[in-house]
Amino acid sequence: MASDYTVGDLVAEFLDAIGVATAFGIASVHNIPMLDAIGRRNRIRFVMARGELGGAHMADGYARATGGLGVIFSSTGPGAANAIGGLIEARFASSPVLHITGQTATRFVDRGLATVHDANDQLGMMASVSKAAYRVRAAAQALGVLTRAATEALTPPMGPVSVEIPIDLQRVAIPRPEVLDGFTLPIPAPAAPAAAALDELAARVARARRPMLWVGAGARKAGPEIRRLLDLGFTMVNSLEGRGMVPESDPRSLGGLHGGGLPMVTDFYATVDLMVVVGARLRGHETNDLSLKLPGNLIQIDVDPLANGRTYPNTYFVCGDAALTLRGLAARLEGRFAPEPGYQGEFAAMKARARAAFLDSLGAYGGFADQLAAVLPPDAVFARDVTQNNTTWGNRVFPLHDPRQNVYPVGAGIGQGLALGIGAAVGAGDRRSLVMTGDGGFFLNVGELWTAVQERLDLVVVVMNDRGYGVIKRIQDATAEGRRFFADLQGPDLAGLAQLAGIPFHRVETAEAFGPTIARALEHRGLSLVEVDMTKVGEFPAYYPFNIRR
Repeated sequence: MASDYTVGDLVAEFLDAIGVATAFGIASVHNIPMLDAIGRRNRIRFVMARGELGGAHMADGYARATGGLGVIFSSTGPGAANAIGGLIEARFASSPVLHITGQTATRFVDRGLATVHDANDQLGMMASVSKAAYRVRAAAQALGVLTRAATEALTPPMGPVSVEIPIDLQRVAIPRPEVLDGFTLPIPAPAAPAAAALDELAARVARARRPMLWVGAGARKAGPEIRRLLDLGFTMVNSLEGRGMVPESDPRSLGGLHGGGLPMVTDFYATVDLMVVVGARLRGHETNDLSLKLPGNLIQIDVDPLANGRTYPNTYFVCGDAALTLRGLAARLEGRFAPEPGYQGEFAAMKARARAAFLDSLGAYGGFADQLAAVLPPDAVFARDVTQNNTTWGNRVFPLHDPRQNVYPVGAGIGQGLALGIGAAVGAGDRRSLVMTGDGGFFLNVGELWTAVQERLDLVVVVMNDRGYGVIKRIQDATAEGRRFFADLQGPDLAGLAQLAGIPFHRVETAEAFGPTIARALEHRGLSLVEVDMTKVGEFPAYYPFNIRR
């Protein structure tokens, strides 16, 4: 008896079997069998993006807000190329994203016959930006390739993985794999550090009197262990991506206030006799191209051996899972670790001064973080684009309490925030969601607003509108003697845009009105648009490092 179960059905059932509840993307000539199977099964929510770029960012934002796998279906050739920007950002963020695309029929692949969407070396294009990329070359290997791809995406260091399935193979009838009953991915157990390495690590840490942690996104699951080390006498600072493992209201944490442009923070680093970097890259973007002076006694803990000395030199390196390593460290330190009395109190006082000085430097916008924190639920997802407001108070001092709240372009690409926020809102469940973007970034992908409309999302979209590319103007001030060429931007009236979309609209024209206006927008359960008219509030002041002329 012939089977009516195809490779397309296998793709749909595989995703369901591994717990995928939502996928994003666009239907196209080379993925219809897979999406038809998803539609027929009606087990997975499919969010129709307006473009593959937006869909890829949505899958990424969904993965960050849920802690699970994000899935993007793209078209082939130009469509797969459209997804590349989103895959690059997911790679920056070590975000587990599974990108599934089609391919021209097997008999045409790699022959240059100019069939529809037949791009030159599509697989190589995807491999260049993904953690890995695979082609299904026979129907019998489809399950194996999908299993390998999803497992790699979810294995630390996580990242996007691409799979292409030729259109003829998607239609091939196959026996249903019985292994899908009760199927689980073969994700390896967290990498345990060597006992000898833990012993040496503990011996080095035990000699410290003023120890500090620099915590990155690789330690997302190590919150309890980090708090235990704080209780033992550590202080801490986060990478921008590694925020929320410990609530940033904790006086022992600087959060994302790394110290660039704040001498009181960098002066404090000079008094620290040990910095333990956990699951963090010490990115050039966060250390002013590695010029930020960190303690010379620097120890790294990372699951990736390639992290060893990749940016700053270290005095010791431990390869292992962050939670397991910190747990073993804390157990060995009990009863043999005595940091300097008053160290944490000194740190807390410095944090309070540094935060106040930082906010004071922002002029009229210095109160925005506290105003937003007063009205946004403490568990809300806070998604952002690259804007002056996010680069300053959004990334640095707005308090976060959980890693799944923190969604922003790690690679600092403009225009990604709206789609990231849409994906995060889809995955937020009962949590509220807000995305903050500048006008330049918003207009770059404004069509995706209708994805949010169609999906009836509960999302507040805040557009910080200064009628131009404010970040670019600051860079021009610092590097081009203030010549602001090609940085002014004309866009549609946002009130009219909201009316066209059929959603509530609010406008902020004074600094004091920011929080109350966001509160009114949050009263509506659904999609709403808030414009902050920065031409009325005031020009955003120059901020570090753009207040330093070169």
